[in-house]
Amino acid sequence: MEGFTMVDLQALSINRDDHTNGSFRRKKELTIEKLPDKVLLNIFSYLSHLEICRMATICRRWRQIAYDSRLWKNVSLRPEISGLHVGSLESLMTLISARFGPSLRYLELPIELITHHVLHELAAKCPNLTHMLLDFQQAMQLHDFSELQAFPAKLRYLCICLSEVIFMEGFMRKIYNFINGLEVLHLVGTYEKTDQEEEEIYEVINVHKLKAATPNLRVINLYGINFIDDSHIDAFSSNCIQLECLAVNFCNKVTGATLKTLFQRSKRLKCLLMNGTSLQSEYVMAVEWDKTILQELDITATDLSSECLIDMLTRIPSLKFLSAGQINGFNDSVLKAWMESGNCKSLLSLDLDASDNLSDEILSKFITRYGGQLQACILSGMAHITDQLWMTILPILKSAKILVMGCHERLSVNIHVDQLMDAIATNCPKLERLELRWDPENLRFSDKSQKAIDLLRVKCLKLRCMVLSDGRYYELVKANFERADRMTVVRNTTCCRVSPYYMIQNYNDLIFN
Repeated sequence: MEGFTMVDLQALSINRDDHTNGSFRRKKELTIEKLPDKVLLNIFSYLSHLEICRMATICRRWRQIAYDSRLWKNVSLRPEISGLHVGSLESLMTLISARFGPSLRYLELPIELITHHVLHELAAKCPNLTHMLLDFQQAMQLHDFSELQAFPAKLRYLCICLSEVIFMEGFMRKIYNFINGLEVLHLVGTYEKTDQEEEEIYEVINVHKLKAATPNLRVINLYGINFIDDSHIDAFSSNCIQLECLAVNFCNKVTGATLKTLFQRSKRLKCLLMNGTSLQSEYVMAVEWDKTILQELDITATDLSSECLIDMLTRIPSLKFLSAGQINGFNDSVLKAWMESGNCKSLLSLDLDASDNLSDEILSKFITRYGGQLQACILSGMAHITDQLWMTILPILKSAKILVMGCHERLSVNIHVDQLMDAIATNCPKLERLELRWDPENLRFSDKSQKAIDLLRVKCLKLRCMVLSDGRYYELVKANFERADRMTVVRNTTCCRVSPYYMIQNYNDLIFN
């Protein structure tokens, strides 16, 4: 090295060693223990409460941070729904006083923890509690609520999971005076747990008294309740003039007999969800649809006739969301009449799952005309809709955020999934949720599949959920995303389904469990 003496080189070497050792010492000093409490608190906020409890066992400082009430704003005490297990009422009373306090906003309680002592403590120590879920589904006997004198009075959201056999009136009578401010009400039945043969149905909660105590409801969700019928819809509509969203999914006694009255009374009603109900065409056709402001409608798995569907869809002026899958009457003539009426101009979400009476030709025409505005497109469950139609319409679906395609039954043709992935990546940069329901044996892919998957992952940066049937292709895609540190994106159809409900304006209010 010209221009340097041996002394200079030795000095340079010493300085470099000092610099290296100094950097090493500084790095060694930068441990997690050096982080300020507010930074650790922020890190802990990304953990589940079960993980936070584990962190509390590390050291005294972490225990203090883990018990900060700011980490306990939203708490579930239902271990079967990924919540914490509380072993005794005494432990819960301590938690309410020492850990929850004024910070608590949302709480889920199982039947064994719902007592008048607990509710009194919540009313006294948690003044900002606005969201509560009470799970009575496993109940065989209620606690004694005769001494219940207080209840959280600032609730805006209340979800009650009903039992099939326990009558709730003794409890409800005690809380009516405290729930006048409710805006969102969920009553969850046992639809998913009942057998086909019902011996006897009990009306375990008095809806007619409940509606009188809740005049400010905006959102009502009656899910899978076997005793709910049209009279209960009529009762709510008579007192809840601010109603914006009504969901009665899987309440199979609902026929639509009071729909006309519902819309006459509830002038603000924009969302009506009636999946799996027993709607009768004559009642639906009696509604003055042209005078409503309805924007979101779910009539999936109902027996409405083609005549009724044409009458309804051509009279609703500004529908944004339609789920009308699994309806035999939804055929080409219905879709054609709806197109010609011009009432599709506001449509953002279309779900026609398992609509076997719709042809490729009419679907292609509809998507060609309106696909550019669609943010959700569900054309699944139809064996005749293959990758050929999707390759044709994907260049039009530029705004798509949700796509569901394919059917579970084994097809006589194969699906060339590499080309499909390439087309999705190229044309749908806004995509957030994607589901391919085709049988794994029908998916054909090559050694160059990684390139197509890479393109999808890089182009669709907003993609947060991709659902595939379990098989070789699922494992290939999952491994690709995991290598890119996107661990939760790829899932299988056994544990996950993509729904267009994310597009509903009141989606966050409709979430329960």
